[in-house]
Amino acid sequence: MQSRDSGQMVEEAFAAVPDWSREAKRSFSWDPSRALIASIRSYQRHAARRGPIASLGRKLAVLRHRFWSVITGADIPINTTIAGGLVLPHPNGIVIHPSAVIGPNCLLFHQVTLGMGRDGVPTLGAGVDIGAGAKLIGRIMVGDRAIVGANAVVLSDVPAGATVVGIPARIVAPS
Repeated sequence: MQSRDSGQMVEEAFAAVPDWSREAKRSFSWDPSRALIASIRSYQRHAARRGPIASLGRKLAVLRHRFWSVITGADIPINTTIAGGLVLPHPNGIVIHPSAVIGPNCLLFHQVTLGMGRDGVPTLGAGVDIGAGAKLIGRIMVGDRAIVGANAVVLSDVPAGATVVGIPARIVAPS
């Protein structure tokens, strides 16, 4: 059995716990990506409840989501499974399949696609960073703290902590 560095264990625990402050909207600032995420969170919160107020809340959240989707140019379905702490610095062109799963504290740059392949959709672990223009296609698992380089095309699993680049993606820095 290998011993683990205590700093590595703390980093892993941090990555797995959603950092909700990463999604917090700042007062009186233009931040379309955070507003888009907030509309998704609002819809999902109201979808878990019943009654006329929850129904009204869902309808308003859908309208907000449509507005911010147009403003950002992102195609993120309102019922996508997204853990806390998602950051979209430049949300233009982000496309996510409704069945994709995004882990806590992930970072997705512009033009990222999480798409359907023959056998399913991607699942992202905790603390995954995906560079601009990257495409993740099919039933793949991207491990915790992995990094996907810009414009990479990922068609197979990525181990935790690894860095992948290229078309098709290959590991350049193992965990």
